[in-house]
Amino acid sequence: MAALTGKGRKTRYVPLMDNAAAILAAYLAEHRLDSPGHDDHPVFFNQHGAKLSRGGIAWIIRKYQARTDDPPLADVSPHTLRHSKAMHLYEAGVPLPYIRDILGHVDLSTTEIYARASTEAKRRALEAAYPNIVIDDLPEWTQDLGLLDWLTSL
Repeated sequence: MAALTGKGRKTRYVPLMDNAAAILAAYLAEHRLDSPGHDDHPVFFNQHGAKLSRGGIAWIIRKYQARTDDPPLADVSPHTLRHSKAMHLYEAGVPLPYIRDILGHVDLSTTEIYARASTEAKRRALEAAYPNIVIDDLPEWTQDLGLLDWLTSL
């Protein structure tokens, strides 16, 4: 569990998986931040040794995205990554109060946005309510020439 102080000087307690904790420990050792006397030094810092800002993180995302052959993703930002992680946690079944605490929301209604936005959760809920409505042996739509002709005519 990591204690992070973020926006609004709120402290958030974020669980770290074992592999993330190992990578973080190696990073701290490499930068000699695991020794006494470095408590006031930021864990992630810019080229001037100052705390890495949201703008700095956005710059890093754009920098490495430009180095890939993949087309750039629209509007990838630190907030987009935060929102995506919250959605993944929700879709994995993590209860909303836990997600609220991880995100540092004061009010659960702020976190409920993720529950309303989850198409995957809606699909699962409908499948649970109507387990026999979808059958496994549906015909492959790409093989239905009449349907393909109709779709092409649109």
